[in-house]
Amino acid sequence: MSDAPSAGALTSAATDSSKGSLRILQLYPREMNIYGDYGNVLVLRQRLAWRGYGAEILEYDIGDTFPDDVDLIIGGGGQDSGQLVIQDDLQAIAPTLRAHADDGTPMLVICGMYQLFGTVFRTHGGTDIPGIGVLDLETRGGSDRLIGNVVATSEEFGEIHGYENHSGQTFLGDGVLPLGTVVKGVGNNAEDSSEGARSRNVVGSYLHGSLLPKNPAIADFLLRTAAERRFGSFDDTGLDDSLAELARKQAGARPR
Repeated sequence: MSDAPSAGALTSAATDSSKGSLRILQLYPREMNIYGDYGNVLVLRQRLAWRGYGAEILEYDIGDTFPDDVDLIIGGGGQDSGQLVIQDDLQAIAPTLRAHADDGTPMLVICGMYQLFGTVFRTHGGTDIPGIGVLDLETRGGSDRLIGNVVATSEEFGEIHGYENHSGQTFLGDGVLPLGTVVKGVGNNAEDSSEGARSRNVVGSYLHGSLLPKNPAIADFLLRTAAERRFGSFDDTGLDDSLAELARKQAGARPR
């Protein structure tokens, strides 16, 4: 049993704000945070602060009690070994996560957690790691790693930039839309040019490095959805994203 507080480990106190605060929960930061995925949490917190909102950052690790009141859920990448470590605990909280997804809670899951939010991850060695079925997709471990810069296009988010490093080949079911269509790189698999997944307000992706600093449109989708659910509206004041645009331009120009 973890020594963390029963409602999840509080890692950042809520910032005072007359507009209110959102509660952001990061899943398994000890085991599933090897690609700088905490950067996604930092982006969400900062973009809220710039707009005058507060953020309360919570962590959920193995053995914790899942917090009762959560506005946004984040999950990161991890090695196959990390996925094996968390699989039993993840199955235990699966009904709660599925209920949140069905209720419209926004979520962002990256790489290894993206795979586990599907129905099954079959490793290259033939071991089946059961998923939790939040997303209708399955992953099969491959012999080759898919590594390099990725550019994908999306009607809602425009160009999406990131970096992939995975051996899993993920295939979407009928009830899931891709996050984007790959124009550079591989994405979900080597067959259909899809990258990531969208279902309800859940976003899954193989892209890290972290994803949100270079893709503020995705960050704002998550924040807007969470704020509208919590407060009924969101003060979507425009921000100066010139540095993010410069990073996107540089990333798009880099070789695969």
